[in-house]
Amino acid sequence: MDHLNFHHLRYFWAVARKGGVRKAAEELHVSQPAISAQLRSLEESLGEKLFQRKGRGIVLTEAGRLALGYADEIFAAGRELVTSFKHLPGTQKALKFNVGMTDALSKQIAYELLKPAFQFRIPTHIVCRQAELAPLVHQLRAHRLDLVLSDEPASSSLKLKVYNHRLGRSGVTFCAAPALAAKLRRNFPRSLHNAPALLPSENMGSRIALETWFDSESIRPRVISEFEDATLMMVAAAQGEWGFTAIPTAVSAATLKHYGLKVIARAEECGSDYYAITTERRVKHPVAAAITGNNHTKLFP
Repeated sequence: MDHLNFHHLRYFWAVARKGGVRKAAEELHVSQPAISAQLRSLEESLGEKLFQRKGRGIVLTEAGRLALGYADEIFAAGRELVTSFKHLPGTQKALKFNVGMTDALSKQIAYELLKPAFQFRIPTHIVCRQAELAPLVHQLRAHRLDLVLSDEPASSSLKLKVYNHRLGRSGVTFCAAPALAAKLRRNFPRSLHNAPALLPSENMGSRIALETWFDSESIRPRVISEFEDATLMMVAAAQGEWGFTAIPTAVSAATLKHYGLKVIARAEECGSDYYAITTERRVKHPVAAAITGNNHTKLFP
């Protein structure tokens, strides 16, 4: 092979990302036979089969997975090249940065982590999307997101090649409305046993950390309600009689003041790590690189 046909490679890349010829054809607005012909030409030029049949669908061969890794890097570099020229001094169009954040992630922590994007040296158009981790990682792999912020790492069970960049760790502050906090402050942590609790839902990474800590202390609170939305959980806790809750210590001062909650106690050993998830070990998007490369010690001392 004297040279690589990038037109063929883009068709292969679309099929690999979409998981089939039909979906790739819809994305590229071409016929399925046209894509199949381009794939055959690429396989002939490389001397390797890139896909194999599995049931009614197709899956990547070992050679196909290798080619996909190179294709990801090639087209990422192409996007970076275009971005660089679009944002030379004197141009007005803002650099676009698509970021996903998990439902369970504290929005105050998310904002602090995103500060390098808001303070970036060139104008930046930031698009924030929220969902569970798995759908966000799939969007990341499909290049619809540049970065995902999460309070848990992307698991290998997702079977998607991504990289977890640890940004820091925060302990937990247990808190409640003033009267309940005063009551539960005495004899902590035993005071939490059978106490009414407002907690993140069971599918959240922060809930797993809390349950591990409760087990280590032989504590079983009485769960009144579970939330996927941390803001709603804070609003409910502020009403007074419903129960205690737990918030990241890193942003506890602002949260306590805003909702009128009081500290019961802090447990640094009961905490969560925070991650930026990317498709690259060496992050190329300039804003994503500013976030992963930033020293977040002000947020996570």
